[in-house]
Amino acid sequence: MSNKMYSWQMTELKSPFSLQESSFPELQNDEVLVKIAGCGVCHTDLSFWHFGVKTKKELPLTLGHEISGKVVEGSQDWLGKKVIIPAVLPCGECELCKKGRSNMCQNQLMPGNDFHGGFASHIKVPSKFLCSVPESVLDKYPLKKLSVVADAISTPYQVLKKSELENGDFAIVIGVGGIGIYAALIAKIMGAKVLAIDIDDEKLEMAKSSGVDAVLNVKDTDIRTTKGNVREIAKGLGVSRYGWKIFEISGTKAGQELAFNLLTFTSTLSIVGFTMDKPDVRLSNLMAFDAKLIGTWGCKPELYPEVVNLIATEKLKIEPFIELFPLSQINEVFKNTLEHKYKKRSILVPDFD
Repeated sequence: MSNKMYSWQMTELKSPFSLQESSFPELQNDEVLVKIAGCGVCHTDLSFWHFGVKTKKELPLTLGHEISGKVVEGSQDWLGKKVIIPAVLPCGECELCKKGRSNMCQNQLMPGNDFHGGFASHIKVPSKFLCSVPESVLDKYPLKKLSVVADAISTPYQVLKKSELENGDFAIVIGVGGIGIYAALIAKIMGAKVLAIDIDDEKLEMAKSSGVDAVLNVKDTDIRTTKGNVREIAKGLGVSRYGWKIFEISGTKAGQELAFNLLTFTSTLSIVGFTMDKPDVRLSNLMAFDAKLIGTWGCKPELYPEVVNLIATEKLKIEPFIELFPLSQINEVFKNTLEHKYKKRSILVPDFD
């Protein structure tokens, strides 16, 4: 095996990624070298590259935190194993980790933020919280396609659990793109009646054909009209008027304002999508409705085996919602993603050794 690796690095805001070649990095006792099979493109990457969100590591930096691959150097316990690298790598020892909130560990490391990430041929990572992929999953999907587990699937899974979603609840998912579609499908698996809201008919049709109960296009529709439409849909689905579980995943000001305005008595609103914009909302509604507003950050590694099991048991299908591109096309893919030209989650696959 060659001891050379390559990566596509961000050198400055909005500039094209540049190809770099280097020798394999030295490993510490707790680290492994993973040959990358695939790395998904996330809105967070766009935030770093285009919208000025600061990375913790100074530039130049290789982005990418949604990674699957094979361990090729390091601990004998991991050597040769196919793995998913959690997008949030906690320390496992601090107060938050010990309280079951390891996704918020303040010593956490995030690929493509704290250190060089997954838009590369190889990556050096701590081995402690890697998620091993069983053969029962690899029999169904090639490893490169499973990179979406690291964020696009695990993040909505965690927030659905945090929301205390129950069988028969009404789940409203706003934004059914690369992450939102999985939120809608997992909510359905958990027994909810699911309404998908978006401004793109093609995405809504994909959600509907995948088993979502109802869809609603809110393009050019004011909030008051949308609220009325949602109430009618809820009535038609036979769900309660109370306790709606609302998941804002569009990462837009309009989406967040709509989500907040859909609150009803004892609702829970989960904010998953990210935007720098500030929504105009009346927080006193939380008091009046005795509602809850919660956030989420990645997914704690302890939940990854549960996510993988959904795929292993074929309860969750990922094939219809992903699209593969050669890593060498990264600049084109990022440009097209910024312009909303893709309907599916993009995965970049290393295309030369």
